[in-house]
Order: sequence, then C-alpha cells, then structure tokens
Amino acid sequence: MSNLFRKLPKLDILMKDTKLEECREKLNYNTFYSLVKETIDSFRENIKNGKIIDFEIDDIIDEIVKKSKFAGVNRLKKVINGSGVIIHTNLGRSVLNKKALEMLVEVAGNYNNLEYDLETGKRGHRNSHVEELICKVTGAKGALVVNNNAAAVIICLNEFAKGKNSIVSRGELVEIGGSFRIPDIMELSGSKLKEVGTTNKTKTSDYEKAIDEETALILKVHRSNFKIMGFTDEVENSEIARIGKENNILTMEDLGSGVLVDFSKYGVVKEPTVQESIASGIDIVTISGDKLLGGPQCGIILAEPHLIDRLKKNQYLRAFRVDKFVLSTLESTLKLYLDEREAVREIPTLRMITENVGEVLKRAEKLHGLLKEKGIESQIIETRAKIGGGSMPEETVPSYALAFEGDPVQLERYFRTGDVNIVGRVQDNNFILDLKTIRDEDMATIVEKAIDK
Repeated sequence: MSNLFRKLPKLDILMKDTKLEECREKLNYNTFYSLVKETIDSFRENIKNGKIIDFEIDDIIDEIVKKSKFAGVNRLKKVINGSGVIIHTNLGRSVLNKKALEMLVEVAGNYNNLEYDLETGKRGHRNSHVEELICKVTGAKGALVVNNNAAAVIICLNEFAKGKNSIVSRGELVEIGGSFRIPDIMELSGSKLKEVGTTNKTKTSDYEKAIDEETALILKVHRSNFKIMGFTDEVENSEIARIGKENNILTMEDLGSGVLVDFSKYGVVKEPTVQESIASGIDIVTISGDKLLGGPQCGIILAEPHLIDRLKKNQYLRAFRVDKFVLSTLESTLKLYLDEREAVREIPTLRMITENVGEVLKRAEKLHGLLKEKGIESQIIETRAKIGGGSMPEETVPSYALAFEGDPVQLERYFRTGDVNIVGRVQDNNFILDLKTIRDEDMATIVEKAIDK
C-alpha cells in the first residue's frame, strides 16, 4: 500500500502533463485544479480501502479526461424532450416562443424601464407593462402578475379572507406537484378552510348553508391534474358568482392552467378558458403563465381594478413579485394572442397541441431516414402524446415515435445521461422517442448520440 501511495503523482506535476493539454485549454484554472486534485484524492482513498491494488499514471489521466467532459458544465441545461409530454413539469414546462426569447435578450442585456415611467420621468410600477395587455386578451378589467399561481392564491386569500372562512368543495381540495395542498396554502395565507359537499358531489345548497358572518370568500379550484367521474355533481361558476353577490361575499376561481384558446376548435378536448371564467361573473380568477398559456412561469390574478389596487398594497407582493425576465417574455407571448392564428402558429405549446398528426409523421420519417443512413435501426410506431403539466389530466393527442432495438432500460439511461441529454420513455418493452416534442433542429444531435452508442 505504501508503494502505491508513493506512486501517486504530485498535483503540480500532473497538471502540467502534456496528455492533459486539452483539459487545460477547455477548463479555467480553478476548475482544472479541483478536478485533478479530486481525482488524485479519489485514487488515494481507493488505495486505502483496498479497491485499487495497482495502477498506472495513465489510469489517473484517463479518469481526469473522462471527468473533464462534465467539469464546468452548467447544472441547468438544455434537454431534448422525446417523452411525448408537451408540458413536462420536470423539463421546464412550456418552451418559450422565438419572439419572447428575442425580447428577453434585448431587455436582459441592457438597462430597461422596469420600474421607470418614461413619460413622467418618475418611478413606475412593473405591473404596468402587461396589465392592459392581459385585460385586452382575457376580458378582465384589472390584472396583477406574481411569480406563480400558488403565490397568486396565497396573496388573494391573505388580502381578502385573512382570519375569516373560505368555502371550498371537498372535491376540490387538490394536491399539486411537490406535495403542495390547497388546505396548506390556505393555512399559510391566514384564511380558514370551510369544507362543503362531498368528494364527488357538491350542490348549490351546500354553499348557501355554509355562509355565515365569518365567511369572506367562496373558492372554486379547477381540478387540473385529476378527474372525478361517474356519480358526480358540481356547481357552475355563474351559480357561485350569483351566491357571492347575493350574500355580499367575494368569489374566486383557481383556474390554474391558463387556457386562452378553445381547443375544441382544433379537435382537442375542451378545457375551460380564462375568458369563460371572467364572463361567468367570478370576482377573482388566478391562472398560470407557463402551462397552457405557453409563457414564462408566473401567476396572473384577474379581478376588478379596486381589488387589484388592494393586492398591490399587500406585503406579500414584495416577496411574490416577478422580474424583468418574466415580464418581457410574458408581454411578448401575450401579444401573440391578439391574433389567435398567430398564437397557435408561434407559441410552441399551442402548436404542438393543435398540429396535424401528419406533420409529426413527417418528422418521424425524417429522423428515421437520418438514422438509417448511419446504419441505426429504428421503427416508426403510432403513439399518444400527453398534453401534461397538470393542465389536462390524461388528455392525449395522436403522435408518432421511433422505437429502438436493444435493452429498453439501458437505452433509456444511455440517451438520458452524458454530455447530451435526451429524455425518452419505455413503452411496450421498447425505448421510444416521441416526435411530438422533438424539433427538426434537434435531430442531428439525436443521430450523433445514437452513433456513439
């Protein structure tokens, strides 16, 4: 063992080895120094544990070169989505459109008027950049943007129902990803939960009987990530709005997904739209920006101007406010909605949901051909791609995928890991890449990865 320890190279000498010249050029000094030191230390520890009984200097160099491929690489990076899940919560949800990205670079790379009124030369409010546009697109009279939909719900309940009761149907006490639950969010806001109805049935009379002097608000929560089917009943928005007005209490809907387009026109299952919620008479509607709206992560509160003014003074807003990156990309995305045809064409999420399956087949045939040219066998198969993202539970659209020969578990891991990261899925004992979520510009990368295998 002592001989092996003496055989370990000195750090400064190994760093100058000509076989590591490419690593020295690729990495900055501190990263390269740490990599070499950690590798030597690893060999030393393995000698001590008896895991290494002999080695050569080249073994250490090979390990350094291998690790250098990942050294200095950002932890958050591009992933090619071949899973077929359009709004993939774990892969960053909606992909931003090109115009939003262009504006993001313009705003982020320069000083900007985030909180500066160029007309008056005085301090402005960051919400002013998008409020009018949000109202124009949704039909709301006032709007406020916060950093996600959970924050939107919290600040509304805190402002309008703190210390008082908020009535919620038992069938709508949902839990979203990461174990965030409506009862917990309500508790954090300071509002008291008052459950009504049953898991599968809630009636108008349930709400009416629950109202008393301690009631501040009726909250309706859209079941965006699950369905209740069979012997069911729920109260429509317009009826909840009527109950609220007759009893002089606020009504609110946590709509979540932020649908601004009627998907049924494109042959997809209909999802309640934001415009329909506003038109129903509900006082406050909250939505997400990064789901079916197709924009950046944020929460949008839609309400009458006097309610929005109160929220702007709430102390939570400082913690929940959004930055220049969100506002610039949200504004660019919302502008596309001024013409629905342009929105469906330019916003990636909408385009993937509504595109003709024939276009997906063309991409599948193109990738299949590119792979075949390199001697890589694959098979085109019909699939169902998921809309996903806690937006339309279990709703799918027709798609095509490539199925690869070989051990599906090993293939899934191989494509997912390494320098280039491609996420597919295992289906019917095959590893597949679903072309619904793969773009033309990603195909060359996929082929290179497959060749290396």
